[in-house]
Amino acid sequence: MSNSLPLEKRLRFGAIAALWSREQTLSTIDSIAKWGYEAVWAGDHVAFTVPINDPLIQLTYLSALYPKLVYGTCVYLLPLRHPVAVAKMVAAADSMMGSDHFIFGVGVGGEFPREYEACGVPIRQRGGRATEAIGIIKRLWNEPTVEHHGKYFDFGPISMMPKPATPGGPPIWVGGRAEAALKRAALHGDGWMPYVVTAKRYSDGLDFIGREAERSGRKLERFGTGLLLFCALGPTVEAAHKTATEHLSLRYGMDFTEPARRYCALGRPADVAEKISELIRAGAREFAIDCVSRFHERDQQMEQFAREVIPLLHL
Repeated sequence: MSNSLPLEKRLRFGAIAALWSREQTLSTIDSIAKWGYEAVWAGDHVAFTVPINDPLIQLTYLSALYPKLVYGTCVYLLPLRHPVAVAKMVAAADSMMGSDHFIFGVGVGGEFPREYEACGVPIRQRGGRATEAIGIIKRLWNEPTVEHHGKYFDFGPISMMPKPATPGGPPIWVGGRAEAALKRAALHGDGWMPYVVTAKRYSDGLDFIGREAERSGRKLERFGTGLLLFCALGPTVEAAHKTATEHLSLRYGMDFTEPARRYCALGRPADVAEKISELIRAGAREFAIDCVSRFHERDQQMEQFAREVIPLLHL
């Protein structure tokens, strides 16, 4: 585990909200709050293999129902949109949610090239666009007037008001596992939130981020260490693995047999807690739990995780 990053002194567990209708949304958010989750997270795709809503609209709506919870994107595909428009939308969402209630997780995706094609964005530019966009967004949130002439974006002086409710803007947590993503997190992010990583890779990633930040002269007084974690509870590890593989293979359009075994938290509550404990020791503090199961079993899985797994976990 990295000794150079300022890790949070507490754990927080949030649930991935997979929502499609008003009725289901109301039922799900009521349940999430009742079961004791402290945060709600939403993923992002313009076009995907399964139904998925725009996360900013979805989370802002949920925050009006339960304003005490924390909300976050894990992760918003930043290169698909122009950063000025994104800065405006996120500032509005943060203002509606209130200070310190939103985490803006961003990533570059790329697993589904056609959504880049559909948005008119060259997929090979996604990393560079994301890095440049983060800088633009932070400036728009903090400076009275911003003018930018960069490699991917070019505009004259503009003023963006109102500013976000969170001083300086909501924290931007960077997703991804590749070295370029880790450097982006170290030099421009306020946190790191990958997925499908082992505990060792998570620890190594934090070490890399800490070294890169120190090398650049950046002093990190606070840095979020999150993780999107797929979870499947079952009577045995093998039974849970079968369910997770079936669900994730459909979602990602590939055979997820080995990734599910390697990266998911599977089995009985004690098995799942053991896997998560390894990640906690590696430095993870914020968990976005995605219960991967048949749709009609999802709520039961989320409730069981909250009641039987979270109590087993501590720093």
